[in-house]
Amino acid sequence: MSTQVPERRSRPAPERWEPLSELDQVTERMRRMLDQTFGGFALQPFSTEMGWAPPVDIEETDDAYVIEAELPGVKEKDVNIEHAGNEISVSGEIKERERKGVLRRQTRRTGRFEYRVRLPEHVDGEKIDAKLDGGVLTVRVPKSQRAQRRRIEVKS
Repeated sequence: MSTQVPERRSRPAPERWEPLSELDQVTERMRRMLDQTFGGFALQPFSTEMGWAPPVDIEETDDAYVIEAELPGVKEKDVNIEHAGNEISVSGEIKERERKGVLRRQTRRTGRFEYRVRLPEHVDGEKIDAKLDGGVLTVRVPKSQRAQRRRIEVKS
């Protein structure tokens, strides 16, 4: 009979456990999964070819749709807003700033971004206006006259 000799394996040095790094990874995975599943008004899910989409709120008032996008550090010249039919597209780029030291951690997004939203058909494209203030882009898309709500009085 042969006896088996236990195999000796050399163990690599254990890596240092960084719980915050794992939490960041889980948070990013959850964000991607939610973007893909519940993209809201977005036409396209998150993809690396497209870039990334900024956090956006869309508010409907009686006379307009108000789109607010968080774009910290973006200059007006780096943002492009287009209107075609009932679709609004906001795109641009957050440029990486030049660093003097070694970057140890980066959680802020840089690079190309794009956000598209399809609004109801009754918008007045000629009166769309946008302003960038304090890192928040606000695009006001007025409704056309026929799309505005009006109260109808009930008579007896």
